[in-house]
Amino acid sequence: MPTNIPNNITGDETRATSVLGPVSFDLSGLKIEGAGNPTVPPALLAPGDSPLIVASNESLTFSLTIAFNNSPLTKLLLCLGTKMAVCFSLEGMGRKTQELDFEVVAVTEKNEFSYTLTFTGTPDQIGITPGLYVIAAVAAIGPSEHPCANDVYGYGYIAGTLLQVYPA
Repeated sequence: MPTNIPNNITGDETRATSVLGPVSFDLSGLKIEGAGNPTVPPALLAPGDSPLIVASNESLTFSLTIAFNNSPLTKLLLCLGTKMAVCFSLEGMGRKTQELDFEVVAVTEKNEFSYTLTFTGTPDQIGITPGLYVIAAVAAIGPSEHPCANDVYGYGYIAGTLLQVYPA
């Protein structure tokens, strides 16, 4: 057997450098959707009203999907109950708007590789004043709910959605 294989001690050595495989996740589906304002008479609503233009008392849903790869190490971390925290950030455009952050937290489960984290409330409940907002989300994955886990495993960022809030 040849012994000139780089980093091998003998010619018949078998070695794997990535036994558990990488852990990765993708963020997608950043959505902000209004449910429709029941206080506005139907005759005043256009059939194609945007779900991104909402009244301050209208129900509003923020959601984001986190999908993990399927490797042995990913399976282990998900089975251990890894914390997923998504911070939805709103940056107001204009002097009467503000910057605002709120967080949604969930914990992974065994053999579940895709999660949609969702928050529902009204702009009034969250403290969003009327105006135009740029929406982004930052996901912090980790640590696991295990006594040996104490670090965040990774961060992700997604942006590009607008929201307009008008007074009710």
